[in-house]
Amino acid sequence: MKVVVIGGTGVFGSRLVLLLARDGHEVVVAGRRATAVMALADEVGAQPLTLDRTGDLTALWALGPEVVVDAAGPFHAYGDTPFLLAEACIQAGVHYIDLADNLRFCAGIHVLDEAAQAAGVCVLSGVSSVPALSSAAVTALGKDADEIDTISSAILPGNRAPRGRSVVQSILAQCGQPMCAPVDGTMMTQRSWSQPDSFDLGQGIRRKGWVIEVPDQGLFASAFCARTVAFRAGLELGVMNHALAAFSWLRGRLGLGAPEWLAGLVLWLSKRLWRFGTDVGGMCVAVTVRKGEQWERRTWRMIARAGDGPFIPAVPARAVLRALDDVAPGARPAVGVVSLTQMEEGMADLAVKTEVVVEDIVPLFPDFLGADYVKLPNSLRDLHDVPAPRRWAGRAKVTRGGSLWARFIAAVFGFPPARDDTPVTVTMTPRNGGELWERQFDDKHFWSFLKVSEGRMTERFGLLTFTLGLHVADGQLHFPVTSGRLGPISFPKALLPISIAREYEADGRFHFDVALKAPLTGALMVHYQGWLTRDE
Repeated sequence: MKVVVIGGTGVFGSRLVLLLARDGHEVVVAGRRATAVMALADEVGAQPLTLDRTGDLTALWALGPEVVVDAAGPFHAYGDTPFLLAEACIQAGVHYIDLADNLRFCAGIHVLDEAAQAAGVCVLSGVSSVPALSSAAVTALGKDADEIDTISSAILPGNRAPRGRSVVQSILAQCGQPMCAPVDGTMMTQRSWSQPDSFDLGQGIRRKGWVIEVPDQGLFASAFCARTVAFRAGLELGVMNHALAAFSWLRGRLGLGAPEWLAGLVLWLSKRLWRFGTDVGGMCVAVTVRKGEQWERRTWRMIARAGDGPFIPAVPARAVLRALDDVAPGARPAVGVVSLTQMEEGMADLAVKTEVVVEDIVPLFPDFLGADYVKLPNSLRDLHDVPAPRRWAGRAKVTRGGSLWARFIAAVFGFPPARDDTPVTVTMTPRNGGELWERQFDDKHFWSFLKVSEGRMTERFGLLTFTLGLHVADGQLHFPVTSGRLGPISFPKALLPISIAREYEADGRFHFDVALKAPLTGALMVHYQGWLTRDE
């Protein structure tokens, strides 16, 4: 098969050229820099073509290609007519695929569907790690499940992986920008490169990732009937991750831009740090599924060694071209186009290991309370049944203390301002053996993390961790604070806040009543009370 790879000298395009040459395709390396094109073509025995994808394509069609692959990017910067190349391929009767990881580009390709079907050609966008590979993993993991509730994926490259300018431009362009993702069935606004989470890749490798926008968040909710879709990416070196997180925060607050020179600076700095870290990278795709009454977390994870990580974004295109005769004509995002088995076969000659891990899920509160849990009313049990992210919404009354000391502590914790009636939502997300609770009163957010430690329920607010005497009494759930610490340092009971907190059912609905008083003085800091129902 004669395949033209545009952007064939880039980080991912060059890897695709090598893979296609191994498979015996007649490969044409196309790009704007003649010297680089000639060098790679000579190395792999391919045909060179100096070409600008936005310019005159006469030389391209003169070669008589069967497939054109766009591996150039950055796809977010393709302007007001992003599908010119795909349209030209349809007119020429040539199959088109691209390695796009931009949601709007990838999802928008469907506008060409009617024309592609009429021409009898395949037009596939996102034939890369996302959404092609990630969707193949979700399809395999969700097999035989009654419901796919949550999809969570991450790509975590090693520090010594090469970085192309277009990849850096793509990250910086969205870093700090608002994005949307489904959380328990509701589209929620998030800030790109925020909300870090930790991922276990296996073989003793654990890394952090930050939310970024990829096609998965916009496509998988409908494709798999999933209620929550999350995607994160992270670099191996913490200093680079935290620098991007700081830039994200500043950009979100101050509206900073991402000028062209910044991409060059970041690329230059990253190359100075190349000798640190490793060439080991990984990817994981996890689904939370229900099978009967049992919830499971199924995770496909992959580790690439020996510097083979940058081949992974090219593997889906390799797999598609191996099975192109089985792909129906038309234009669409590459969701579920080929199977995970075909993807893994496309990695067989790389230093890659994959595995699937299956874990039963027992939510935090039922597991901790045991037999006492069944003594709770239905609404309380429903709220604390959290096998996957859950959102509850309602109304609340908030009272704030008036003393200077109480107001100072309340401000440190980010407690909401006084309101007689305010909307409230609580989002509970299972994470690393615990639950992250985000409480939103109108536009005011504050977070805490609940986890069982040494047989006791704890709640952490930043560096402060409190032990809770969590117990059931008279059909209500009570949350008294029994001890606390700042980091690893415990502090005396005199410095503990006084917590009078309970959850109860009234009129068949979940209610909460939480009063927190300041340490030392006992002055009221905040008192919030109200009701919640499942936010459907």
